Amino acid sequence: MRRKKSVLFVCIGNACRSQMAEGFARAYGSDVIEPASAGLAPAFSIPLPTLKAMEEKNVLLDGQFPKQLDALGTAEFDLVVNLSGRKLPSGVAGAVEEWEVRDPIGEEEAVYRAVRDQIEGLVMRLVLAARVECDAGPDAPPRRKFLR
Repeated sequence: MRRKKSVLFVCIGNACRSQMAEGFARAYGSDVIEPASAGLAPAFSIPLPTLKAMEEKNVLLDGQFPKQLDALGTAEFDLVVNLSGRKLPSGVAGAVEEWEVRDPIGEEEAVYRAVRDQIEGLVMRLVLAARVECDAGPDAPPRRKFLR
């Protein structure tokens, strides 16, 4: 049985970028990734343009909501993907990868779509790298690390 990689996606409000990344990871990589998301300063809800942009890709964010990093307790992750553009708090446990993705909050829907498409590509690379690593087996040396 494959061991899923636990991946935490972090942005500022946990309302757009990290929610999109979590949604794509669930939709495309649920066989190899156990995704979660959180924010440095969480919003009250996921904005309609985020939901709409994801629905256009047939990825629903049902059940997802903005959460603060503290809500995760002492959980450790195999990988933390930082989309915030800011330094993460020292208590975040796991290897950290930085993804430079524009924050679409308050922008036109076209910006949400562009951000969504960029995140989709990044998540797909992450999923494919996780599959390669999982297929190598637990005793095989790692062939690839998570890609950016």
